[in-house]
Amino acid sequence: MQTKQAIAVLSALAQESRLAVYRLLVEHAPEGLAASAIAEALGLANATLSFHLKELVHAGLITSRQDGRFIYYSPVMATMANLMDYLTANCCSASGKSCKPAPAKKSARAKAPKKHSA
Repeated sequence: MQTKQAIAVLSALAQESRLAVYRLLVEHAPEGLAASAIAEALGLANATLSFHLKELVHAGLITSRQDGRFIYYSPVMATMANLMDYLTANCCSASGKSCKPAPAKKSARAKAPKKHSA
């Protein structure tokens, strides 16, 4: 994946409705969902959904296929895998640091000493 494509993918996902559409489609992979089912599940107007679907298709995150009167959308899982590879290779290695996630920090509540009642 090239930098421009990575930016396009990240930009497409950096919007609440598009991220919700993508997540919904991943849950229904590989078959995908009809546009009408996506609109109903997310409560989006058809015109709004159409705009967001176009952006996701343009970024290569989803693909469409026609089946009769319906258009079905499915996630392109390879695009997300390529993005993760790109980020791992180009973002982590430059600093020399590991890309492994840091251990979860304990909440402030867990750190606070317990009070004893007298």
